[in-house]
Amino acid sequence: MGPGFSRIFLLLSMLTAVSPRPDNIRIVGLFDSADTESERHMRHATDKLNNNKTILPRMRLSAHIVRIQPNDNFHIAKKVCGQIDVGTLAIVGPYVPSKLPVVQSTSTTLNVPHLSTAPATNKQRMRGDYSLYLYPPDSALSRAYRDIITSRGWKSFTIIYDDPRSLPRLQHLIMMGNEGDIKITLSVLERGLQYRNLLKDVSKKGETNVVLDVPASHLSEILTMAQSFGMMTEYHNYFITSLDLHTVDLQDFQHGRANISGFRLVQPSKTSGIFIPREWLLGDIYYGRLNKRLPPVKTQVALLYDSISLISRALQKMNESIRFGVRSCSKIQPWPQGRTVLNYLKTMTYEGMSGFIKFDSKGFRSSFTLDVLELKRNGLSKVGIWNSVNGLHFTWNYSVAYAEVIQSLKNRTLKVTTILNPPYMMIKKPEDQTKGSSELYEGFCVDLLKEMSRILGFRYELRLVRDGSYGSRNTRGEWNGMVRELMDREADLAIADFTITYEREQVVDFTMPFMNLGISILFRRPLRKIPKLFWFLRPLSLEVWMYVAAAYMSVSLLLYGVSRFSPYEWGPPHPCEGITVHACRNCFSIQNSLWFTVGSLMRQSSELTPRAASTRVVAATWWFFTLIMISSYTANLAAFLTVERMKSPIENADDLAKQTEISYGCVESGSTKAFFQISEIPVYKKMWKYMESARPSVFTKSNSEGKQRVLQGGYAFLMESTSIEYEVQRNCELVQIGGLLDTKGYGIATPQGSPYTTPFSSVILRLQEDGVLHELKERWWTPEGETCPPEEKKVGKITSELSFVNVGGIFLVLLAGTGSACVLVVIEFITKSRHRRKRRRR
Repeated sequence: MGPGFSRIFLLLSMLTAVSPRPDNIRIVGLFDSADTESERHMRHATDKLNNNKTILPRMRLSAHIVRIQPNDNFHIAKKVCGQIDVGTLAIVGPYVPSKLPVVQSTSTTLNVPHLSTAPATNKQRMRGDYSLYLYPPDSALSRAYRDIITSRGWKSFTIIYDDPRSLPRLQHLIMMGNEGDIKITLSVLERGLQYRNLLKDVSKKGETNVVLDVPASHLSEILTMAQSFGMMTEYHNYFITSLDLHTVDLQDFQHGRANISGFRLVQPSKTSGIFIPREWLLGDIYYGRLNKRLPPVKTQVALLYDSISLISRALQKMNESIRFGVRSCSKIQPWPQGRTVLNYLKTMTYEGMSGFIKFDSKGFRSSFTLDVLELKRNGLSKVGIWNSVNGLHFTWNYSVAYAEVIQSLKNRTLKVTTILNPPYMMIKKPEDQTKGSSELYEGFCVDLLKEMSRILGFRYELRLVRDGSYGSRNTRGEWNGMVRELMDREADLAIADFTITYEREQVVDFTMPFMNLGISILFRRPLRKIPKLFWFLRPLSLEVWMYVAAAYMSVSLLLYGVSRFSPYEWGPPHPCEGITVHACRNCFSIQNSLWFTVGSLMRQSSELTPRAASTRVVAATWWFFTLIMISSYTANLAAFLTVERMKSPIENADDLAKQTEISYGCVESGSTKAFFQISEIPVYKKMWKYMESARPSVFTKSNSEGKQRVLQGGYAFLMESTSIEYEVQRNCELVQIGGLLDTKGYGIATPQGSPYTTPFSSVILRLQEDGVLHELKERWWTPEGETCPPEEKKVGKITSELSFVNVGGIFLVLLAGTGSACVLVVIEFITKSRHRRKRRRR
C-alpha cells in the first residue's frame, strides 16, 4: 500500500473515533447468569424503542448482556471494563444489591453513567457518583410503610424479615415503638422448618398484625403455612413490603377473611404499562416462547424498561452533541463526555411503567407514586395511593367496602361470649327453654343480638364466659374474663353489661354504646323507726323547751311585779267578797299570774283581765310569743306524728367515705373497680384505699352477691345505675343512694381489628333511632304485676291514720295531769279541814 492510502486510512480512523452519535449505541445489561428473563425483557425493550422512529430516527440501541456469577467481583469488574473499552454509553443493572459496589466503582472511575434498578440502601447509593437509582430510596419507602401502618391503627405488630440488610428500609416502622404505646416484635425468617417454627411462635403470642419483608417468591409458601396455623382469619392483617405483591398468585387466599395489603410501583394504568406486556408476548411468539396468559409486570422489569427508555430520551435531547472518544479501563482513561451524559439523564423527567421518574442531585429518585393494594374476593384491588410529596390517600369507595363486610357476615356463625346478670342475660325457666344453645338464654342482650342478627343476616352461638368475669388486668398485665377470650380469638364478640373503658380499648374494640349509665350506690331502704311515747315533745328541741319554761316563769313574775307596782292595777274588791269599802284589791297574785300566763300559753281563758297599760303590754307581748310558738309547734307536731321519715344514714359518696360503720364494695373484676383504682378524685381515692384494705374483703363475685350483702344490712354496693334501677323495681327493700359518680356506656366488644365493629355500630345506631332499644329497656326493666309504689304514695298511706303508739305520750300526760289534780284536791281538802278544825277550837 502506498503512503497516500495509509494517510487516508488514518484519517478515517480518527474520524471514526470522534464521529458524532454513531448508528449503534451500546448499552450494557448486567444480570445474574440464571436471570434469562431480564435478558429477554431488555432485548424486547430495545427492539421496541428502535422501532419507534420518532425518538431515535438515525440510530439504534444495541443491548449487550453480561452474565455475572455470584461472589465473583473480580470477573464482574473485568467484564464491565471490557464492555467500556469497546465504547459503552451506559450500564444498566444489576438487580442484586450486593453486586453494586464493583459496578459503582468502575462507572465512577471511567465516568460512565450507571442506571441501577436494585433496591439498594442509602449507604450503598452514596458510593456511586455516576449512578442513578430508579428503585425508590429506603427513606421514602420507610415513610410509606409507616403511613400505611398508622392508618390501620395497629397497636402491636410483628416484623418478619429475612435479610438484616433490609432493616434500614424498616427504620420508620421500628421507630414507631418509641413514639407511643405500640408494641413491635422483630423476627428473622429462615427457610425450611424455620418458617413453621416462627409462624407457630407468632400464633402462640396471639399476634394478628404482621409485616412481611421477604422476597415475593417466598410469599405464597409463607402465607400457606400461616393458613395451616389458623392465621388467615378476619382478625389477621398482613402488610407486604415487596413491591412485587401483584405478581404473586393469591387465588388460594382470595376467599379467605385475612386482610392482605401492600404497595405496587408498576403503573398498569399508564399507556406504556398496558401495551408493553403484549409486545413482549409477541416477542415470545417470535422467539418461540409463547405463554398462554400474560404475566404481571415485575418491578425489576418495569425499572429495566424505564432505564432503557430514559437513555433513549436523553439521547434524543442531546441531539448531535455526543462524542465517543478513546477510553481505557486498564489505563484508567475516563470518558470526557460522561459527565455531560449523566447530567442529561439526571435532568430527565419521564412517565414510565414505574410511574413518574425524576432524580435529585444525588441521583436518587425524588418523585414517585405507589398504589395501595388490598386482596379482595376478585383479586388485588387498588384502594389508595402514596406519593413522596403528599403521603397516603385512600381512594376506595366506603359504601363498597362496607357492603363487602356486610356480605361476609351473611350466614356466618359468630361465637358470642357473655355473662349472667339480670336483666341483660338470664337463663330461661325450664318450661320456656327450646332446643339450641342460643335459646337457653333471655334478656335485654339476647333480644338486642336477635335484632342485629335479623338485620345483618348472621347466626350466632351463645356461651357463658368460663371464669365468670367481665375482664380486668392483673398486676402482671394479664387479662381475664371476656376480654381474654376476645384476645385469644375464642369468641367473635362479647355482649353483656360490658362497660367501655380506655384500658379495655387498648386490647379489644368496642361498638358505639347501646346504653348510657354511671356508677351509683345500692343500699337497703332504712327501716321505719319505732315511735316513742313522748314523740310529741320532738317538734321542739330540749333547748327550746327549756327556754319556753324560763320565759313562762319570767313573764309570770314580771306580770306579778308590774301589777303590784302599777297603781292602776289596784281596785275595790267585789261586794260579794265581804271586804271593807276602804280596802284595795290586786287580782294578779303570784298564783293568778302563773295561771294567767299558762292559760295564754294553752290558748285558754283565765277570766283575769289586766287593767293598767303596763300589765296589758306584758300580756300582749306574751300572747304574741305564744301565738308564734304554738303555731310552730302545731305544724311540726303534725309532721312528726303523721309522717314517718325514713332517713338514710348516707346520702351520697361523701357520706359513705366519711363513715366507718357501713362497709362498701363492688364486683372484684370489672370497670367499677377499675374506676376507683385509677381515679384521682380525693373522695374516690379514699374509698378505693378502704376497699383495697378492708378485711374481710368487700369485693363480690357478681352483682347478685353484692345485692344479697346489701339486704343483710350494713353494706353498700357500688354498681351501674341501670342495674340498680332494675333491682329497685323488683325489691322494695332496696334503694338507690345519691346520683351518678361517673358517666359511661355499655358496648359490644370485638377482637382488635375486627371488620365487624363498624357494621355492629351502625345497627345499634339504627335501633336507637327507631326506638327499639327503648322498647327493649321498657320490656326488661318494667316488672309484670305489682311494683314498689313511689315514695309519695307511701307517705299518703301512712298519713291516713295514727296508731296509739304515735299519740300514747299525750295520754300519759293527760293521765299524769288528772292524777296530780286528784292528789292535789285531796291535799287541799285535808289542809282546809284541818284549818277549819283549828278555828273551831279557838
